[in-house]
Amino acid sequence: MKVLMIGDIMGEPGRRSVARLLPKLIANHSIDVVVGNGENVAGGFGITPDLVDDLFDLGVSVITTGNHAWDKKEILDVFPREPRLLRPANYPTGVPGRGSYVFTTPGGESLGVLHLMGRAFMPTIDCPFQVAKREIERLKTQVSAIVVDMHAEATSEKMAMGHYLDGLVTVVAGTHTHVQTADEQILPKGTAYITDIGMTGPLHSVIGIKKELAIEKFLTGMPRRFEVASGPVVFCAVLMELDATLGKALSIERIRVVD
Repeated sequence: MKVLMIGDIMGEPGRRSVARLLPKLIANHSIDVVVGNGENVAGGFGITPDLVDDLFDLGVSVITTGNHAWDKKEILDVFPREPRLLRPANYPTGVPGRGSYVFTTPGGESLGVLHLMGRAFMPTIDCPFQVAKREIERLKTQVSAIVVDMHAEATSEKMAMGHYLDGLVTVVAGTHTHVQTADEQILPKGTAYITDIGMTGPLHSVIGIKKELAIEKFLTGMPRRFEVASGPVVFCAVLMELDATLGKALSIERIRVVD
């Protein structure tokens, strides 16, 4: 099984890049499953019902989110009825939606997708490590291969999760920081890992935001309304080949295309 995971898709520039590049990648690499992080697709903050449909139409199989999942209030009703749209599994009981999904390819292979969020420098929610073990035990009754989107700020927390889940899941890939890391690897017990997939969004920006607005905020310390930058776009993703029967990763490859 070949799985592509796309890093945080930032606003209209990111969506445009996905529309241009994803169909070619799927065709050229015979990709079976596409997981895309969509928490920034609506102007950099949140996701709307229409944009959920747009990402599915573009070829994304499962959408993960993160701390910006709730920025657009109209999405609240979508989470309970669209199982392919995930919010972090370690939000407390009663929060709309779910944190995992089992996707079945047209060829009949199944893949579990688990979405977690870190707590270091992030909103205080339930422990992702404890929730991960609980969710994996449940998913393992249905599938052998599981990919994890670990949406977190601290590289140490993502690395700890990778080693904690090594051999229990097939992939642990970080999102949220919008900067692609160069540490893709297969961990000792067979789990593919990368600290952050990176951003799919404006290249000449500060994590997708107009650079002059971000600089002004750092200079003054004053609140500033951020806007998504324009110009060339960078498409960041990772491509993995998995043994869906054994639940092990065979390879992981970083993708970074300036579009």
